[in-house]
Amino acid sequence: MLNKLLSGDMPRSRVLTVILAAILICLAFAPFLFPGVRSVDTAARICVFILLVASYDLMLGYGGIVSFAHTMFFGMGAYGVALACTHMERGFGALIVGAGGGAILAALIAFLIGLFSLRVRAIFFAMITLAVASAVAVLVSQLSGLTGGEDGLTYKIPRELTPAFRFGKDMFGGELFGVKTNGRLLAYYVVFTGALVLFLLLLRIVNSPFGRVLQAIRENDFRAEAVGYRVVSYRTAATCISAAVAALAGALYAIWLRYVGPDTALSFEIMVDILLMVVIGGMGTMYGAVIGATLFVVAQNYLQELMGAASSAVEGVPILPDLLSADRWLLWLGILFILSVYFFPTGVVGRLRDGK
Repeated sequence: MLNKLLSGDMPRSRVLTVILAAILICLAFAPFLFPGVRSVDTAARICVFILLVASYDLMLGYGGIVSFAHTMFFGMGAYGVALACTHMERGFGALIVGAGGGAILAALIAFLIGLFSLRVRAIFFAMITLAVASAVAVLVSQLSGLTGGEDGLTYKIPRELTPAFRFGKDMFGGELFGVKTNGRLLAYYVVFTGALVLFLLLLRIVNSPFGRVLQAIRENDFRAEAVGYRVVSYRTAATCISAAVAALAGALYAIWLRYVGPDTALSFEIMVDILLMVVIGGMGTMYGAVIGATLFVVAQNYLQELMGAASSAVEGVPILPDLLSADRWLLWLGILFILSVYFFPTGVVGRLRDGK
């Protein structure tokens, strides 16, 4: 049953299996295991970024396609939900229309980019995607009447997904294991379930004949073309699927945040973060997205606090308090990334599988 659910792509490492199971359990029961606004918010972000990184790895790790436009697709899904919730009646219909519309638009844009650009060399395709993504980001900032410009959009999602909504009051007394049974809890499980289902779908795709062809193209596109596979068609299809899933990840993020702006959905910093997560976890494996996103988001949210505590603990020791200052957390995050690349050149998943 589990083998079928994972499309035959088992972790193939006991340590990796334990880590993945621990992450799944922690995310599945995050509101109960880690009560608190910040910890649940971190768990929701991890879910979204696992899906976003996995969708990017479909292009980069499996198809060998380098793109800098992934945040553009992510933003299309987020803005799709924001605009639908702003201009339609408050309800789940707006979420469905916004998410679906964003995914369709992202796939269409990806199709056009792929159709006209994937015939060129990888570096030129990467530059084209960067140019298109930059143009879209500028356009979104300029169309303030529609997108809110630099201020972004704040909107209302269905009341059932907000803290104001209470469910199970008669059954649970308003609480379940000490956690309030409100709409925010439902919103978290919408994000978690959506990310899990789409992740399993991506796992199915990469382990299908289509995914095997993509890997063959990644290894040697000339040989794959000679065998009879239409390389441009396969790469374009992979780009479209990746873009659509990234847009759906953006839609889940928009549902959770209830705010969309250029910094939260279209920033190039997010693109850099995605690349870091792919490298840390391991390219060409969906499980790398799980490991990479979890490590990076947790470090991003809690490393500063840990360093502050460490700095206080060594107060009085020369130099160390300054080195461990919370203000230098980005420096240490960079050092941790360099160390992870040095000790795990094939990513955490690749190293664990090699050392099984």
